[in-house]
Amino acid sequence: MTTTVTESRGLKTRTPGKAPGRGSRKTRTPGEGRMAAMLLSPTLLVLALVIVYPLISAVHQSLFSAESGLDADGFVTEGEAFVGLANYADLFVGESGRRFLNAFSNTTFFTVTTVFLETVLGLCLALAMNRAFRGRAFLRASILVPWAVPTAVSGLLWRWIFQSDGIANSLLGSEILWTAEGTASKLAVIIAEVWKTAPFIGLLVLAGMQIIPEEVYEAAKIDGAGWWRQLGSITLPLVKPTLLVAVLFRMLDALRMFDLPFVLIGPGKESVETLSMLAWDESNQLRYGSASAFAVVLFLYVAVVAIVFVKVLGADVTGAKKLGSKKRKANRSQKAEATR
Repeated sequence: MTTTVTESRGLKTRTPGKAPGRGSRKTRTPGEGRMAAMLLSPTLLVLALVIVYPLISAVHQSLFSAESGLDADGFVTEGEAFVGLANYADLFVGESGRRFLNAFSNTTFFTVTTVFLETVLGLCLALAMNRAFRGRAFLRASILVPWAVPTAVSGLLWRWIFQSDGIANSLLGSEILWTAEGTASKLAVIIAEVWKTAPFIGLLVLAGMQIIPEEVYEAAKIDGAGWWRQLGSITLPLVKPTLLVAVLFRMLDALRMFDLPFVLIGPGKESVETLSMLAWDESNQLRYGSASAFAVVLFLYVAVVAIVFVKVLGADVTGAKKLGSKKRKANRSQKAEATR
């Protein structure tokens, strides 16, 4: 702590202050560090049990392959042999490679298509829920109903709608085989997925719209800006951080899509088989090495998407950027006060 000298009517007084150009920095005591570590230890332990250990186990299992043979007495023996990266090399050759590339393309197609449609529809829902009109509370509650329905129940519901004599064919006046192989099954999965998860993006975007000051819109109206100009110049730029986080969460969830196509269309359907479904099928056939390899590749795929969103697109998932900006503003104000 330093002191600054001021002169008033020939008298010199000393007042405590801060050195110019220096922000206040709080020193951390050893006791605070131990307390922080103790408070964080239960969370770190849970994360290690549910994330780190299964990931290490999957990587280890992907380096082995099940083998069976005959021993010296002619009895059948089963075990696992270390094969290194052979399971990963098999992802690009033969029948296993063909299924992997098909599942990878299906996963990417479902993710891009559904997230795009959910973002557009969720933004429209958020704009509708943000307006003041009679019955807005009922609209918000009804929009959130699909998100509250469990995915398995949603899959059974849409399976009943898309069956050969279901509501969808009755309305269209046709007999489309929605739950068989082909483009119709892809479309059925996309419709069911968008119906269920678009309210999630709408809810997050609505939360971002609620914190926009009303004075901003009033000033825009005074300047003659219409609804479309306000949407493009005020609403979308200010909700962009929230929208990026919502899209990131949905993409990470869509990349792991399993239960909806599994219940709606069924397992073993090439047109809707995703990486998660392929890993499940391999483990169901007791081929744990290749199943672990599929799971590790899916994990890397999800990690790359998350890194791109956080590092390249600037999605502030943890709120660290906002906290950092607040600290910088506080430091600048403290420096301005110290130099007065």
